[in-house]
Amino acid sequence: MNKRTSPHKKALQIAKYFRHENPDYNYLRAVFQKLRDNLNVKVTTTPKKLPYVPTESELKKYYEVIWQSKNMQDMIMIKTLMYTGIRVSEIIRLKIQDVDFDRCQLRIVVGKGKKDRIVPFPKSFRETLALHVSNTNKNNQLYLFESTWKKPYSDRGVRKMLEKYSKAAGIEHIISPHKLRHFLFTWLKKQNVDDALIQPYSGHETRQSLEIYSKLSLSKAQEEYDDKIKNFPV
Repeated sequence: MNKRTSPHKKALQIAKYFRHENPDYNYLRAVFQKLRDNLNVKVTTTPKKLPYVPTESELKKYYEVIWQSKNMQDMIMIKTLMYTGIRVSEIIRLKIQDVDFDRCQLRIVVGKGKKDRIVPFPKSFRETLALHVSNTNKNNQLYLFESTWKKPYSDRGVRKMLEKYSKAAGIEHIISPHKLRHFLFTWLKKQNVDDALIQPYSGHETRQSLEIYSKLSLSKAQEEYDDKIKNFPV
């Protein structure tokens, strides 16, 4: 088999045939589709790997290490991630004013996709979160979670914290904020919670009509969440 020309060099060779055409993306795409046909090159796709989801036993082992640390702020922040499935970029922007203790909800302001949304947390977690806020108010905090330097956490800071506990727990796969998110939504699915009830507060786009984002759907989602979250493993 002859040695192939590098893709970079081949692209430079081909480019001279196109410059006078003033090609755009669609034109180039159509040309290379025809080229594939002429050379009988089949389109191949790499199967998407399913994301790793921690097991319940791993999550319990992980949280036990966090509990043993006696670091209350780490404990509360990680439980917030566990219970709500919010993204790391969202938890670091959460302000105290975004917590609704009466309804047990967090208001995620301008999350991914530029859409604000409401996310529930367990009623059993309300007192813990309220005590945390009470302590932070003594320091005149603006954000729900701030570092010892009185500044909101960075994305990297939260990831490093979770990684530290993963290593301490001897877990092979590092528990990241996104893996906690996957765990929650996978766990809710196993509890037979319908996708249409998870999606209003997950922040995911769906194949279905945006009608599921209605207030009625959100109310129903919260009822279902409150009923199932009582059995959460942590």
